[in-house]
Amino acid sequence: MFPFVIPPQILGFSTPSGRLSMMSFVLNALTCALGLLYFIRRGKQCLDFTVTVHFFHLLGCWFYSSRFPSALTWWLVQAVCIALMAVIGEYLCMRTELKEIPLNSAPKSNV
Repeated sequence: MFPFVIPPQILGFSTPSGRLSMMSFVLNALTCALGLLYFIRRGKQCLDFTVTVHFFHLLGCWFYSSRFPSALTWWLVQAVCIALMAVIGEYLCMRTELKEIPLNSAPKSNV
């Protein structure tokens, strides 16, 4: 097993490494929300892309460990990360979508 892969058994509130692992997942969701702002730029598509990214993460974990993730804490962390990434990404995208379009009312040429 590679040292940078987090097995689902250590995701828990009882150990310091489990809390650190969960915080890394949450911080990753926040940075991915910024990625939604820069790459997607549409509030309506944030949930679709968030679920797609986490679905590919599920497939990667399943393929790598050769078993379906069954730890309840893994699923809870993923659900929280999906919610955070989608809500914050949609909020950021909606803020940029609702900005005023600047209109220049000055004449184009002086005759």
